[in-house]
Amino acid sequence: MGELTVTRWKRHGHDRLYANLPDGTAAGWADCKTGRITVLLRQYEDAVIATLQRHLLSLEQAPACGPMSPGQASGLPPLRTDDDLAENPPGKALQERLATESAGLPTRLWARLLRRPAAGDSWRKGLAGERRVGAELDRLRPQGWRVLHSVPLPREVDLDHLLIGPGGVFSINTKHHPKKAVWVGDDAVKVNHGPAEPYARKSRAEAQRVQRVLERYCGFAVPVEPVLVFVGVIDLKVVATQLRVRVYREREVSALAPLAGVLSVAQVEEIYSIARHRQAWLGA
Repeated sequence: MGELTVTRWKRHGHDRLYANLPDGTAAGWADCKTGRITVLLRQYEDAVIATLQRHLLSLEQAPACGPMSPGQASGLPPLRTDDDLAENPPGKALQERLATESAGLPTRLWARLLRRPAAGDSWRKGLAGERRVGAELDRLRPQGWRVLHSVPLPREVDLDHLLIGPGGVFSINTKHHPKKAVWVGDDAVKVNHGPAEPYARKSRAEAQRVQRVLERYCGFAVPVEPVLVFVGVIDLKVVATQLRVRVYREREVSALAPLAGVLSVAQVEEIYSIARHRQAWLGA
C-alpha cells in the first residue's frame, strides 16, 4: 500500500478530512468539529487512524476544527473493529444467549416428546423472526438505506434493527408469532385474542431512547419512528386510530424504501457513523 493522502471536504455544514488510497478510494474520514474518526476499510485501520490523527493535530488551531457546538460529543473514540456494529448479523444477541444458556439437543427432544417448552425455545423463535426481517431490510441497502442489526443497549437488551435513510430513522422491533392472528391497538397488542401485550408502547419508548442517543452525538434533530414487524402471522389487524407506530408483516417493510425528503445523504452517513459505534449506546 502506498502512502495515504488526505483531502478536506466541506459541504452541508460538515467539515471532514478523508484519508484516501493512491487510487482515490476513501479508507476513512475524520470529523473536524468532533475529532471523531470513522474507518471505512478495516485492513487499513491503523494507517487511517494514525494519518488522520496527525492531520487533525496540525489543524487543531484552525477555526474549522475549533470547539464543538452544543450537542456534539467529544467522547467517542476512533471506530475500531471491536466497536463496529455494522457487521452484526440479525439476531446476534439471541444467538449468543442460545450458545451459552439454552437446553441441549437431548433435553429439547425430550421436552418435545412431552409437549413441554424447553429452555431457549422462545429465543430460537425470536432468532428466526429477526433473521427473516433482517433479510428483508438488507434488500433496501441499494436504495440508499443503512441497516444495523442487534444493537446492544444497557441492561442486557438490544435493538432488533435500526434503519437509516432518506426517509428518516426507524427503530424496528420484530415479533414472531407463527400461524397466529394479531390485533394492534393504540397501546396494546393481542395475539389470538389473548392478554394485552405492551408492544406498541414499548416500541414508542424504544424509538425515543434511540432519538436521544443519536441527537446527543449528531448535534441536529434526528427523527426516529417506531416500527413493529410481525413474522409468520396469518392475520394482522391494526385499529384506524393507531398512527404512532408503523406496523407491517415482514414482507411489507419494503414500503419504507421509497420514503425520502427527511435526511440528506450527508446526514444519513453522519447518523450511521454514530449508530454503528458500540460505545455511543453505553449510556442509552
